[in-house]
Amino acid sequence: MPDDESTTAAEDLAKRLRLLLDVAEAETGHEPTFAQIAAFLETRGTNLSRSRWTYIVNGHRYVQDRPLLEGLAAYFDVDPAFLAGAASAETPAKVSAQLDLVRAMRAARVKSYAARTMGDISPNALRAISKFLDAEVAQRPPDETPPASGGN
Repeated sequence: MPDDESTTAAEDLAKRLRLLLDVAEAETGHEPTFAQIAAFLETRGTNLSRSRWTYIVNGHRYVQDRPLLEGLAAYFDVDPAFLAGAASAETPAKVSAQLDLVRAMRAARVKSYAARTMGDISPNALRAISKFLDAEVAQRPPDETPPASGGN
């Protein structure tokens, strides 16, 4: 695999892993630790060093270690094809649901901020802003990670 393809694949894997970490945190209230993930993988006969995990989750190295990817998919309860980035793999329902929730929360936060900072604004203008923001959220592809919010 050429270097640029390998770099893109590594970044895509890191993005999916960070997304799964976020979903796990939303479900349990805390992000899984390296120790928890490594212990789970060890029960499956796969070793994961802290440095390798750091390289993978930060997108610095592309990993094609099938047992490792299958173990990580099992830990996060997703199809290994999703984690591997297969074109035919669908985004898991729990991931899509969390992304939809995050998008809705961010849109609501923006609406609230707009209402507070604009002061005395007509109800029609507020409805127009809400309609625009809702349309923006609805147009985003289901596997696109929402942009990081600033402030608030």
